[in-house]
Amino acid sequence: MITPSIFSESVSYDRFREIALHFVNEYNADILLTSPGFGNCGRSFIGILSDGELVLTVDSLADTIAPAVKSFAFSDSRPTIGFVSYECGQVLRSVMTEKTTQYPFVHLKKYKAVLVYDEADGCVKCLCDDESLTLSITKQVGEAGPIPDFELPDFPDDAVSMSLDKNEYQDGVRKTLEYIRDGLTYQLNLTTMFSFNGAEVDPVLWFFALNKKFPAPYYAMFQSCEKLIISTSPELFLRVDNGHVLSEPIKGTLHFDEYSPDLENELTSSPKEDAELSMIVDLVRNDISSDCRYGSVIVEDHKSVFAVDNLLQMFSRVRGELAEDKDCLDLFFNAFPGGSITGCPKKSSMELIDILEPHGRGPYCGSIVLIEGPQDMVSSISIRTAVYNLKDKGLTYWAGSGIVIDSDPEAEYFETLAKAGKILHPPRS
Repeated sequence: MITPSIFSESVSYDRFREIALHFVNEYNADILLTSPGFGNCGRSFIGILSDGELVLTVDSLADTIAPAVKSFAFSDSRPTIGFVSYECGQVLRSVMTEKTTQYPFVHLKKYKAVLVYDEADGCVKCLCDDESLTLSITKQVGEAGPIPDFELPDFPDDAVSMSLDKNEYQDGVRKTLEYIRDGLTYQLNLTTMFSFNGAEVDPVLWFFALNKKFPAPYYAMFQSCEKLIISTSPELFLRVDNGHVLSEPIKGTLHFDEYSPDLENELTSSPKEDAELSMIVDLVRNDISSDCRYGSVIVEDHKSVFAVDNLLQMFSRVRGELAEDKDCLDLFFNAFPGGSITGCPKKSSMELIDILEPHGRGPYCGSIVLIEGPQDMVSSISIRTAVYNLKDKGLTYWAGSGIVIDSDPEAEYFETLAKAGKILHPPRS
């Protein structure tokens, strides 16, 4: 039984970030970081000393994935942290592909100790049943030093390759519009992949610098073999809190250099952006309804707006109550992958995505997950996500946009570049 030990009653978020860096440097810890200012978006976690892993690969069958994850995650009361790749969703949805993947379908870990920070009370808790390890961790928390200054890299354009360049991406948008007119999809998320070879960057300091410069609620850094997944996502896929279900799909984007309140009205009054969000909200309602108590699924705060990464993003809240005979992983796998990064209808859109995109998505457009029990889970949509190869220093990043019938190919391309801006060419303060 894992028991919490509160050893600090007053730790700022910045101090917790310093503590997190210390345990990454000392133990290759895995990190989930929220950011101040995003409301009740969750807690932050440091997973220390992994002592159990579940890795499911391309050999996994659709009907074995959820039982294997449940067996691992629910085997004891310790938190489970990890990711589920987009390609896992292809298997679950019976979407055939000839592409190979270098990422596991699922990679989850349990830890000897987990540090939990709750911004609401400013306390750090250590979840650990080893008294001597708890004492060691407590001591190290006090010893954690400051985070070194780190300037975000500006990657030269000639060092970056794209799986779909400007002309190819715009051609993909035009093909998608043909698919829409043919009735095969009515919204589709089209992405491109950016690759950097020999990226001379410290990925850990880069992660913490991104978190400071571009706060978002669902940051994560997770090591999977020689790859370091760095997710800076603003989007909640599914939260289950004592059986209460929440999803916050994001659709509708407006890039800005300088914020003004008038921009919010411009975004919310756009018929195109409205259509993007409303379609996906309807899809999410349908996705979660089969695992929620009848009549409990509702939509709140439709067309809300928040700012992240020099972008205004529109979102809605879809709520429900988990059915008595269901758990959080039933909900997760029946809804996965998230509708905001596939399109509508989901399976047909995913089949078209496989035709249109020459690249795999891996952890991008999958989900980073924290599982605390059958009734408690937080999972993000892992957009704004990169992978750093610790062996060859290769860096991979993805970005995309939602295509609907009135999409303009050039505008969608530049929206995609805007979403990649903090990675490619971060603004200087």
